[in-house]
Amino acid sequence: MLSSSMELAIVAVLFSSLLSTALAFDPCASSKSDYSDLSVIPIYGKCSPFNPPKPASSLLNTVIKMASKDPERVSYLSSLVAVPPPAVRKGASSVPIAPGQQVLNIGNYVLRAKIGTPGQLMFIVLDTSSDAAWVPCSGCTGCAASSAVFTSNASSTYASLDCSVPECTQVRGVSCPTTGPASCSFNQSYGGDSSFSATLSHDTLQLANDAIPNYAFGCINSASGGSIPPQGLLGMGRGSMSLLSQSGSLYSGVFSYCLPSFKSYYFSGSLKLGPLGQPKNIKTTPLLKNPRRPSLYYVNLTGISIGKIQVPIAPELLAFDPNTGAGTIIDSGTVITRFVQPVYNAIRDEFRKQVKGPFSSLGAFDTCFSATNEDISPPVILHFTGMDLVLPMENSLIHSSSGSLACLAMAAAPNNVNSVLNVIANLQQQNLRILFDTANSRLGIARELCN
Repeated sequence: MLSSSMELAIVAVLFSSLLSTALAFDPCASSKSDYSDLSVIPIYGKCSPFNPPKPASSLLNTVIKMASKDPERVSYLSSLVAVPPPAVRKGASSVPIAPGQQVLNIGNYVLRAKIGTPGQLMFIVLDTSSDAAWVPCSGCTGCAASSAVFTSNASSTYASLDCSVPECTQVRGVSCPTTGPASCSFNQSYGGDSSFSATLSHDTLQLANDAIPNYAFGCINSASGGSIPPQGLLGMGRGSMSLLSQSGSLYSGVFSYCLPSFKSYYFSGSLKLGPLGQPKNIKTTPLLKNPRRPSLYYVNLTGISIGKIQVPIAPELLAFDPNTGAGTIIDSGTVITRFVQPVYNAIRDEFRKQVKGPFSSLGAFDTCFSATNEDISPPVILHFTGMDLVLPMENSLIHSSSGSLACLAMAAAPNNVNSVLNVIANLQQQNLRILFDTANSRLGIARELCN
């Protein structure tokens, strides 16, 4: 039998040990030891890698601010030119993703990645409509002061590439001399109002437990504009420089993500790479390939319903046309879904018929109404070939912080010469598992609670 004093001493030691463990515990680290199932870091949550300021205004005003760059983004997507087609590289991995910081001026999501040997941690934007990867490198001029930079001379596996390598012909904006050896430099625009210059480089890219050697990416030397993601970007498109292409058979041309809601302080979301662990029962629609814009994920949107009423839309306004770039894409970098003007007008008009006004405008949203009328607000249904997606209410409406105002969370695409593209954006994808299966040319969607 232990004496009372000894029992108290043991309890004190145990309590002290538990306390020190609790103090050392990182609440933002994964709750599981498996690196392939890490926790997600939210846009305005306490675990944000960028430590953004807490939003002083409502979620509605925050999204309005984020969506203010959507017109430039959609115009940028409409202007993309062709690059050589991709080749694809079995396994499964899962990487955490979280909404990007507001100072990006674009509503993207970020994931944890390590670059180099030893690996340097970066939180990089996931972009389904881009191919090339790039990160700001040490000495970059114009890069965000708060961003982490990749220190290339601290990596034993880093190498800059010269103009003679095949990859140098596959990036846009290459600047190489006609004769003599030189580093492969390139310039690109991003988001419509920003640009950067970079040196094409090779190094090891680590995603979850997977290490991909000799990954080609741009080492950014200088940047300008407000849309360049502070810690870089990973292209998840379908082109020759994308993750699917550069990883060869590792992921079998398959990935999926579940994007968490903007409004949750604590939540989880994930990017799953490879065919293993993907949902078995999932509705799918064919992925369409546009050789003139091979990076983009086109789907065949055949119609839209508001409640039980199918919106009258001329078929040619939704039709896929590789020559003009017309059609509908799934994009992770646009905040709110955008339809070409006549399509959006038809959707808005039918929605207003079924919801009691009066209606007001706020930022990008032109159909805001009293939230007391939300009970009679009809669901928005997107009809794809072989699949109907009934948008959950939180994906079709957005509310003011007081809850007194609700807005239809969609808008018209920029009405300019390139306005032929409909974009299904990330606000409408939240709390859904979106499966991209390029090997079988299909896109799947299933309900999943990401928060």
